[in-house]
Amino acid sequence: MARHTGPKCRLCRREGQKLFLKGARCESTKCSVDRRDQPPGVHAWRRGRRSDYGQQLREKQKLKRFYGVFERQFRRYFDRASRARNTGDMLLQLLERRLDNVVTRLGLAASRPSARQFITHGHITVNGRKVDRPSYQVRAGAVVGVKPVERSQKLIRAAFEACKGRTAATWLSFDEAKLEGKVESLPTRDDASIPIEQNLIIELCSK
Repeated sequence: MARHTGPKCRLCRREGQKLFLKGARCESTKCSVDRRDQPPGVHAWRRGRRSDYGQQLREKQKLKRFYGVFERQFRRYFDRASRARNTGDMLLQLLERRLDNVVTRLGLAASRPSARQFITHGHITVNGRKVDRPSYQVRAGAVVGVKPVERSQKLIRAAFEACKGRTAATWLSFDEAKLEGKVESLPTRDDASIPIEQNLIIELCSK
């Protein structure tokens, strides 16, 4: 599976906002977006006004990097969303329903990259069965939990304690004692935790 191996903080600075790719660091004073509020690169100060295409591209890149998907996978999400009446809302719903996003939103992982690692290593279950695909689409009523073995329980419990205080999304419920969450309903546009102009993305991908 492809993955970004460069400095993650450069991605946040390039988009001009926090993408929460490094967990607790993003919420501390060490966050590079707070310390260096400019795009990466020597000539960042020379960049002028963005074209319409540039604005559309930046919105698409921001959404892809926030949820941790690459171009081919993003295209599949868009093609599926384009069959719905409201393409923008459906696109965000599909991305929010990814298992790695749900694990992060429940507070079982500090960031989406951490959640992907937990999932691919087999520590996460859905409805009592191990699922090792971060892109797995959860459904309403699904129960997301931790594999009932000591190693998995200790690992996820430690991650949960490290980011304790994070409240689960409104469309999710969480049982701290069982380290188990339930998808109460499908997410809506308002449940997306990133400010995005999906109309720009639709205009770009529809060309």
